[in-house]
Amino acid sequence: MPTHGGERPEQAHSPGEFAPSSRESGHRYRWVILSVGVLAQAALAALQHGLPALGPILRTRFDLTLPEIGLVLASSNWGIMSTLLLWGALADRWGERLVIAAGLGGSAVAIIAASQAADVTELVLWLILAGALGSAASAASGRAVMHWFSRRERGFALGIRQMAIPLGSAVAALSLPLIAAAAGLDAALFALAGAAGLGAVCAALLLSSSPGASGEISLVVPLSPLRDGVLWRLAFCSGLLVCSQVAMNGFVVLLLNEYRGIALGPAALVLAAINLGGGAARVLVGRLSDRSGRRLPPIRKQALWLASALMASALLIDAPLPLLIPALVAAGVFALSWNGLAMTAAAEMAGQARAGLAIGLQGTVIRVVSAGAGVAFGFAVEQTGSWALAILLLGLLPLISYSLMAPLSGEEERRLLPLDPARPATSPPA
Repeated sequence: MPTHGGERPEQAHSPGEFAPSSRESGHRYRWVILSVGVLAQAALAALQHGLPALGPILRTRFDLTLPEIGLVLASSNWGIMSTLLLWGALADRWGERLVIAAGLGGSAVAIIAASQAADVTELVLWLILAGALGSAASAASGRAVMHWFSRRERGFALGIRQMAIPLGSAVAALSLPLIAAAAGLDAALFALAGAAGLGAVCAALLLSSSPGASGEISLVVPLSPLRDGVLWRLAFCSGLLVCSQVAMNGFVVLLLNEYRGIALGPAALVLAAINLGGGAARVLVGRLSDRSGRRLPPIRKQALWLASALMASALLIDAPLPLLIPALVAAGVFALSWNGLAMTAAAEMAGQARAGLAIGLQGTVIRVVSAGAGVAFGFAVEQTGSWALAILLLGLLPLISYSLMAPLSGEEERRLLPLDPARPATSPPA
């Protein structure tokens, strides 16, 4: 029976090797799955990262203080963080099509309701609900891509899906202010709702129902992801890397504009270059990991490169701009590049039946660990009076992550080592 990767089915699969689906109608159908996953993830990213582009308009309409506008802009992220685990478990139980369609459809309705909010409290509550429902797109779309792509292509595919985050964020940041200027805030929020609704419709019409494990012969990791110390450790290490991502995205424009005196426009272009480069790097490193068949060693290498780039940026903080800016861009790109690999590793080590929950756990822990990263970095700059020292301290986090991930490479090897057909299948150690 042909598989979606053109491979013969094996007699046994490791926990990370998803069996081919009997529902697949052809070699190209997996790209339809990936396209829907990209659209769904981009719609969620537009909500989470596009709202800051409407910050001044929201502040004027609701007469908000700076802490209040911060509350509004953080609200959808709180919602996303609160339900990732739930949606992941539901995707494992009911399949990706139902979960994404219901979640993004409900999110679209909540965003429309937010556009009609009478006060800031009502606005925040609706945006929290929109994020809580929309987070279905994250765990479920990742699980769908994981299922339909073989291990030889999975890192590349997940890299493309993860590229949807900076892509959706960039499109929203560019388009929402223009829509608001032309037709008002309500129209901009309706555009966000339309993106979520489009993702829901495409998922309902185009995604195949999860085929389940009836045709799969595999080793089974007996632990739930919630009880698997390996997955918790991976998620925590990923959270440490995201702290650098949060700080670089949040403060690079401020650093260049206020400290180095660069005009706001050119400083924003540096941030755009970081996000575009980071998105492309996610695809590249995913492809390279497919060739090696391993995810954790490349993540650890990128953690070292990230630490090096951050330390170089600190040392060059007062250097000529042609030296400083490439160092900052490199640090920002390395801070973004590894994310798809970490998600792939978590889902593969958890196994097909638990992939949604594993992705949900990864996303939740990452957000909890990095929740205060921007505040802490800003506090370090303010208290020390030194951008260089604050960036040096930030550079310690990827080094800690690199060290803590050391045992995980061996665990990945044990769980995903191809089986010897002459040897009976046995479960890997917990």
